[in-house]
Amino acid sequence: MTTALITGATAGIGAAFARRLAADGYDLVLVARDTERLREQATELHDRHGIEAEVLRADLSDDKGIGAVEERLGDRRRPVDLLVNNAGFGNKGRYLDVPMADELAMLKVHCEAVLRLTSAAAAGMKERGRGGIVNVASVAAFVPRGTYGASKAWVVQFSQGAAKDLAGSGVRLMALCPGFVRTEFHQRAGMGTGSIPGWMWLDADKLVSAALADLARGKSVSVPDPRYKVLMGAVKLTPRSLLGGLTSRTGRKYGPQ
Repeated sequence: MTTALITGATAGIGAAFARRLAADGYDLVLVARDTERLREQATELHDRHGIEAEVLRADLSDDKGIGAVEERLGDRRRPVDLLVNNAGFGNKGRYLDVPMADELAMLKVHCEAVLRLTSAAAAGMKERGRGGIVNVASVAAFVPRGTYGASKAWVVQFSQGAAKDLAGSGVRLMALCPGFVRTEFHQRAGMGTGSIPGWMWLDADKLVSAALADLARGKSVSVPDPRYKVLMGAVKLTPRSLLGGLTSRTGRKYGPQ
């Protein structure tokens, strides 16, 4: 049996990865902050698919939580074959409206945790000559969108660079860049979603299927939907000075800071 570790596993994209990988026969290590939800999820996936689902409560906004997951990833007796760095959140408000502590917590979860957990997993995978890592970023990485967009841009750049360094080792590393996905993300951040056009929403399960297919193809960046591929193509052609104003207005209307 192969094992996958998923952070932010109890909801949204993380839960969709857990469902798909359990159905594919992976044993799971489920990581999140809510122990009760983790246990319920582990029991459901075990009963439905006959896989082993381990629960690991960890808050990735503090060193103790990151360290606990690093330790599990470094356990050579129980190797992890696939890591999904999915944990993340958004802050509601414009720059200087968001408390500095919340901005720093975002960088801790989106950047430091991703760096440390990727490194902990990749070391063992490289020794074994196989493995995969998916770092969940966002299409916000490609536009000027405050701390959220900047942190996700870091995830993309880091993942692409690390993927090049790991080329030929048997370890695949990919940044996943979805658009709007029907999850608890916006609700947790206190953001309304009523004004977001219906065509912009993605289904989490279809997103995961596309992401895993892109990982199997060896892609280092995945924008897993034709609609967002077209949008990102337009972004590349838009002058940065104009893009900054557009994304600032649409970001205040639709997305996190």
